Order: sequence, then C-alpha cells, then structure tokens
Amino acid sequence: MGKADSKSSSENESPVRVKKLGANIGAEISGVDLTRKLDPADVKMIKDAFVEHEVLVFRDQALTQDQYIDFTGQLGELTIHPFATALPDHPELIVLDNDKNNPPLSTDQWHSDEMFRLEPPWATALRSTIVPQIGGDTCFASMTSAYESLNPSLQDFYASLEAVNDFKVFRVLYSGTREGREKLVELEDKFPNANHPVVRIHPVSKKKAIYVSPQTTKYIANVRDFESEHILHMLYQLPDIPEYQLRVRWEPNMIALWDNISTQHYAPRDFLPYRRRMERLTIKGSRPYGIAGKKKYKAVKMNVRGTAPESRTGQHRKGLARPANAILKAG
Repeated sequence: MGKADSKSSSENESPVRVKKLGANIGAEISGVDLTRKLDPADVKMIKDAFVEHEVLVFRDQALTQDQYIDFTGQLGELTIHPFATALPDHPELIVLDNDKNNPPLSTDQWHSDEMFRLEPPWATALRSTIVPQIGGDTCFASMTSAYESLNPSLQDFYASLEAVNDFKVFRVLYSGTREGREKLVELEDKFPNANHPVVRIHPVSKKKAIYVSPQTTKYIANVRDFESEHILHMLYQLPDIPEYQLRVRWEPNMIALWDNISTQHYAPRDFLPYRRRMERLTIKGSRPYGIAGKKKYKAVKMNVRGTAPESRTGQHRKGLARPANAILKAG
C-alpha cells in the first residue's frame, strides 16, 4: 500500500479508506464502523496502515466503552497501567479527566508511553468524550523520520548506546507520606530500571527509531555524566522539528491510535481551565531491541572526569546521569 490515499482491491473490496495526513506521519481511516466487529481483512488493512503511517485518526465513532474496548482488543492484547487510576469494571481503561482543578501530570513533555517497563506497550488508543472549547490538541512526532534525518555517523553512534529508564514522572505520587514511600519501594522492586537501546528497531517495519524521553530516561549507560547530559540534550531536540510532526485537533467521538515504538507525543496544557475528558487503552508490546551484537566493545576503566583514579575529584551532580565505571571503546 502506498502512502497516498488508498483502497483495497481484493475480491471483496474493503470499505476501509486510508488518507495520508502528514508528510512523514499520520493518516485518517474512514469507511469503517467501529461499533461492530471488524472483518479480518479490515483489521489487517488498519494494522498495515498503522505500521506505515504511525498515527491513525478515526472520526465520528460514537462508541460505548465496551465497543471501544472490543475494537482496540481486535488489534492486540490490552494492558493495565500500574500507576493510573482505572475504572473498577474496566481495569484496562484509563480515564483522563482534566480541568483547572485537576491539571494533567507531565503530559507536556515529548514521550512514548511507559518506557520504564521492560516491555513497553506497542500502541496507545485515545478517544475523546469531552472536548475543550480551546486547545487540548495532541502533537505527535515520527522518531523514525528523526533517525533517518541524522548524519550516518550520528546514526551509528546513537545506535551503539543504551539508555536507562525509570518511572520517575510518577514518583511524586508516592512522596508525601510514609505509606507512599513504602509503596514506592515496592514499586521499585516490581519495576526496576529498564535498559533500552537509544535506537530501537521496529519489529514489523524494521525501521529504526530514536527511543529516549525526558519523562522516563535517567541517563545514557556506560558514559560519563556530562557526556550523557549532552547526548540526551541533542536527542531531546529531535521531536521539536516540525517536518516530523502531526498535530491532532480533537473533535467529539474521535479516536487516535499511535505507535509507541516509532512515535512520541506531547499534550499541551493550553486547554485549561476548560475540561478535557479522554479514555485511554494500551496494547501489549515486546522487549525493545537494537543493533547490539554488530560491534564488539571492551570496557575501559575511567572515573567521572576521565582522570586517573588516584586523582579523582569529580562528584556526580544530582538529577544528571549517573557516573559511569567504564566507557565503551570499539575493539
């Protein structure tokens, strides 16, 4: 299927239509009624379009919660978020109901959902139930396009790195009480820091994507703290480039589906003080992998400033990357 508007040419022609929205990301799906169970051919066409365009938009889909869950479940196994509050009868469904009295938590950072997990979700679905009078859009960035735009030398360099990820954005939820701190220790055991490749390979398209985020990434492994700081600073600028972006303006009864492997998203808080109510589902993913094994490395012992151990004076700076015990040197 090409990136232009397309339609199935099978014997029993599918009503599903795919309309490209952005130069590098996004498509609108029409001709499909999500209140009913989809034909396998329609599901395949939607999945194929999803891998190609990375973000899909479905308009005018007045679904019940059960229908919304049924549709998303046809695309993959649904997961339960460990920190968000879900509905008692639908633990996989997260309600994001925000206004001036309940502002959103750290949605105004570029991120991919739940990168702190060893197996982050493959996809996220979000549907609008209450749309604010002003603002409330969601911005998306293609991290495959971001990678492809890099100089080949930078591509190789970033692909040789790993990043350490943590649920740091949610720690504030447990810091106020003794019970909360005890719960935090329990969660740290359940969700230890996850090392993911800085350049992740998509398991279906095989495209490479930049996979770090200020929301979850703590530091680059096996480099010194100031090196990690500068590497991450460069990578965090990539989603800001307009050519990689798609901005979705929400309408009532609308669903957006995005690929957490190949995209990042950013939800501005510009709708406040108005109310914005959304319902979110996530689809199970797999362990991220990169190009590990293509090159062999040997560890070179260094301290945080690169001086001899006997003259070590540098101290790790709070909030910055952890000092490395070794850097990697190509052998």
